[in-house]
Amino acid sequence: MAKHAKHESATPATDWLKARGVAFKEFSYDYVEHGGTRVASASLGLDEHATVKTLIMENEAAKPLVILMHGDCEVSTKNLARQIGCKSVAPCKPEQAQRNSGYMVGGTSPFGTRKAMPVYVQKTILELPEIYINGGRRGYIIGIDPRVLTEKLGAKPVDVAIAGH
Repeated sequence: MAKHAKHESATPATDWLKARGVAFKEFSYDYVEHGGTRVASASLGLDEHATVKTLIMENEAAKPLVILMHGDCEVSTKNLARQIGCKSVAPCKPEQAQRNSGYMVGGTSPFGTRKAMPVYVQKTILELPEIYINGGRRGYIIGIDPRVLTEKLGAKPVDVAIAGH
């Protein structure tokens, strides 16, 4: 597959990355409704732990935020709220998540979101040599250096993982 060459892969996320000089690899797979990182990583032969899901949540004041989590883990919303100084954090309804991010659920990327939102990243993701994260469209994953999350996106590390599946 051609890296960076195919024009049809341009999304707000890839435009955001290119504008900041971030190198990335591209992977496409057949999107499955509610398949999540399990289907994406299995289809592409990637480690689900290194396949990062982008979740749009909101605090008690309905202010949106992004949390990036290992594909094979869940988010402890109680720990997340405590670590970021909120009373509570809960997932946004899909339509609200889409309004906040500008992306369809299942194709949400933390890059190039419609609204500027604080971004939090499970700190163990930053220890991986490479991560795979949605590139802004269903069935489209990009491989990047995890340092991009803190250095370019300004993601704040948190420790809120719960072993999933």
